[in-house]
Amino acid sequence: MIHRYDRQQRFEPFGKIGQEKLRNVRIFILGAGALGSASSDLLVRAGVGHVTIVDRDVIEWTNLHRQTLYTEEDVIQQMPKAIAAKQHLEKVNRDVTIDAHVVDITKHNIETLIEGHDAVLDATDNLETRLLANDCCHKLGIPFFMGACVGSYGLTFPIGVQEDEPCLHCLLETLPPESATCDTVGVISPIVTTVAARQTAQLLKWLREGTLTPKLQSTNLWTDEHASIRATALRKENCPCCGTKNYPYLHAGRETDGAVLCGRETVQLFMPKQRTLELEQLQTLGERLKAPTVANPFLVSIEWDEYRVVFFKDRRIFVHGTNDIVKARAVVANMIG
Repeated sequence: MIHRYDRQQRFEPFGKIGQEKLRNVRIFILGAGALGSASSDLLVRAGVGHVTIVDRDVIEWTNLHRQTLYTEEDVIQQMPKAIAAKQHLEKVNRDVTIDAHVVDITKHNIETLIEGHDAVLDATDNLETRLLANDCCHKLGIPFFMGACVGSYGLTFPIGVQEDEPCLHCLLETLPPESATCDTVGVISPIVTTVAARQTAQLLKWLREGTLTPKLQSTNLWTDEHASIRATALRKENCPCCGTKNYPYLHAGRETDGAVLCGRETVQLFMPKQRTLELEQLQTLGERLKAPTVANPFLVSIEWDEYRVVFFKDRRIFVHGTNDIVKARAVVANMIG
């Protein structure tokens, strides 16, 4: 009988050796949105041995045009992206081990989550988390495959663990500013699949050949412009990550208990430690408020006044409909008393 990976193994540069290596690796995917859903689908279909998917968010209607793993039913059920990704991917390839975590990546948990993986594929939506992962991967000696896209523009940069190779921090002056986000200027799905395909191809090539080329590549599919820079010369001896190994994002100052999510009219809060409300109680709260409520094993979502408030199992709270942290706190306080 023809093996399910027959056509992949017939590609001589990858071959049976590459397939066997792929079967024995653990890949960490940082984010399960557009890039994360596309790249995880590619890797699971290719026969990766183990994939860990981490994302803090739930699926929205505005995600569906580019986040290819998800369905309308996922939106209706308010499914966390990581969990929905796991459920759909397990139907694609039952031989792959898939772990899913609905958490916010921070300096407190990133090392524990990433440690033990062979590579990290970047699918996050903000530079701060990307730089945190850059610090962590360099400290742990794990290759980091950076990718980003917005509008019709995409960017990739594979970051290795060799002493003479630059990290993401070295390239900060070279990267375009992050003032544009998918929520402000939009994004088309072809650039998502282009970036995810390039990231995945870079990962497969590294896995088979054992080397990485530190090349910063950009593409604009709308204007048909392409650029490629061999980034070795951009390494900075005094880089706080790969130079001095101070890892500033791993050792940043104290985090606040509230943050405005990148490019969105949404605030993330944390349930006060003295409160012991469980998801079942929060579902009852929604019913008592006579507010439209959706509950699943991972969260409770309540539409109240002009806001949508999502309570997660890990005590995080999303308040959709405001960029004001003080107002978001007041909304939650008024709801739970």
